[in-house]
Parts: sequence; C-alpha cells; structure tokens
Amino acid sequence: MIFLEAARAMAPWITQLRREFHRHPELGNREFHTAETVEAILASMKLEPRRLLGTAVVCDIEGALPGPTVALRADLDALPLQEETGLPYASEIPGVMHACGHDFHAAGLLGAAKLLSARRDTLPGTVRLLFQPDEEGDGGARRLIEAGCLAGVSAVFGAHVRPELPVGQVGVKYGPAYAASNPFVIRIKGQSAHGAEPQLGSDALLAGAQIVTALQSIVARRVSPTDSAVLTVGSFHAGTACNILAGEAVLEGMLRTFGEESRRRLVAAATELVTSIARGLGCEAETDFTWGYPGVVNHAREASLVLEAARDLLGPEAVTVLDTPTMTTEDFGYYLQAVPGCFYHVGVGCDAPLHSPRFNPNEDALPVLAALHAQAAWKALQAEL
Repeated sequence: MIFLEAARAMAPWITQLRREFHRHPELGNREFHTAETVEAILASMKLEPRRLLGTAVVCDIEGALPGPTVALRADLDALPLQEETGLPYASEIPGVMHACGHDFHAAGLLGAAKLLSARRDTLPGTVRLLFQPDEEGDGGARRLIEAGCLAGVSAVFGAHVRPELPVGQVGVKYGPAYAASNPFVIRIKGQSAHGAEPQLGSDALLAGAQIVTALQSIVARRVSPTDSAVLTVGSFHAGTACNILAGEAVLEGMLRTFGEESRRRLVAAATELVTSIARGLGCEAETDFTWGYPGVVNHAREASLVLEAARDLLGPEAVTVLDTPTMTTEDFGYYLQAVPGCFYHVGVGCDAPLHSPRFNPNEDALPVLAALHAQAAWKALQAEL
C-alpha cells in the first residue's frame, strides 16, 4: 500500500490543521483546545476517540480484516517561548509557541488517520492513535502508558521533525537514538560573614563555582572517549550583596547519558564530587538527581520496517541510516521500554533549530510525515500476521 500520492492530494487540509494548531499553542497538560480539535476531526472520520489524562486523545482505527494492533504517537504540547517568525499564522498566545514541531506531529498523525480510516475495508488489524500531552514537561508518555494506552499493542511508532534534514528525507537510527536525561539540583549550605572577614564564614558561592568547574571533569575523565555524555549546569544562584559571603547557593543542570550503567555511574560520581568539594570548603551540599526520560532505544526489527516503508514511499536515496544518536531526549523512550517500536526523523529543511523562536519548518514535509506513518503502520500490521 503506497500512501504518498493520496497524502499529497490532501496536503492543503493537513497544512490548514497544522496552522490551526500553530496559532493556538498550549503548554503541557493544558492542551484542551488542541485535544478538542483532534477529537472533532477524528469523529468526522466516523471514529470514536476517547479522552485520557484530561488532554490525551486515544483512538482506534479498526480494520475489517483480523490482525494485531500497532500504535502511532504524536505529541501535542508547545513551549514557553515568544514566537519571532512573523508568519501570518504565528502564535496568538503570548509567550507560547510550537517551536519543537508538535503542531506538525499532530497534523501529520491526523493525516495518517485519514489515509488509514479510508482503507478500513482492507486494513489487516487495528491502528491505535496516541495524541499525547506534556512531552516537553514531566513525561506524558509514562502517564499515558500507566493509563493503559498500550494494552494489546504489539508495536509502536512515532516521528520527530528535524530541521537539518531536507524535505523528503527520512532518518532512522538503530539502537540508541536519544539520550537519557537526569535533571539535578545542588543546594549548598555555607555560613554568611562580612566580606572583609571571610575567615569567619564558609562561602557557598565559592564552593558552587568550584563545583561547576569540577563537574566538567566527570565527562572528561569518567566517560570513555568512544562513548558520549553531557553534563550542563544551566543555573547558578547565590549571594545577596557584594560585601557578604553567600550563605547559600543553588545550582541546576542536566546530565545526559546512554545506557543505564553509565547513567547510574555518573550520577554517583557527580554526587560524590559535589559532597567532597563542599566539605573541603567548610560547606554542606545536597545533590538531588531526578530520574528523567530513559532515552530512546529503537528495536532493530521495527527500525527495519520503517526503513522499508520509507524506501517504498520515497526511494532509497531519500532514506538515511543515522550513525550517531542525539544528546537531546524524548519521552517516546517510555513506549519503547514497554513494547517494540521505532522513533524516526522526518526532514523539514529549516535554518532555525528546534526550540528556536524562529523555528519555521517547511510544510511540504507534512504529506511525507502522514504517508510515512500510514505506511509504517500498514507494514507493521502485515509483518505481525
């Protein structure tokens, strides 16, 4: 089943949907307008969407032929960012923007739904549509799984737009594709004193500064040169006046790793380093690591299915097997811990990067995304028979 020609024929409709979502972005767990729009469109296809988690929409496209169930996922939430594209359909919500392409994802999955629902009489099984909230925040995927969205699902697929790939290009990574994330907060307790009499206090700011510098040695000296990890301290708050030793300091950052063993080892190493430096400077430190997204690790069989689907649609020259993973993270990894699947990249040929206020993906990629979702789901259903 080849879907690209049909997807291109309905490109104006998919584009209109994407622009509607783009004008009305909503932050995580507040995607009420978006969810209502998705529900209405699915209902117009004579489907029966159901609401979970307040703003999640789940819907089954049941084929006339018996078969397994596979899932396709799109995320719905936007970012707290003021748009600077100047587009006529720019965000109408101050300080909120679809700068990560989730408007693209939602419109593309609705396009796939239309392609698949029109072919229910020959569909060999069921395609479950997952419109998920809160990918950018606290992991809507995990909560949606806990609510039962993967019950009976044998494989799950999803995609992310990539500005560095040209329109019409698809990238698939076998194995680890996105890093695991561990946000952290370091709280340092010292003793305030007059800046002219530092011997009477313990400088939490000084301890924090040395900790920031020393933490970079974790990656430089605790990670093999052939492996990857990133440790970023993005926030440092300390002190109340120029002539007072800071009694407290708070650092916030993110550790990104591949593999559970590396993740646990580096968290332990960072915690030990922070405690030792603080103690050596007469302070106390408390390090709090949050066990964040697990990373995205694609399954080989499902990655091969996506590659075949993309080659069928676009030709072999349009498909790239990616060599290196990205250090960004994605909560799609929770799905892949539960069932086999693949998370792939679709090119949108944009100069501005993801999470930029100028992010403006090429809408010619919308029918490619819709068709690839439909093709991957169909191929996966056939493979399970």
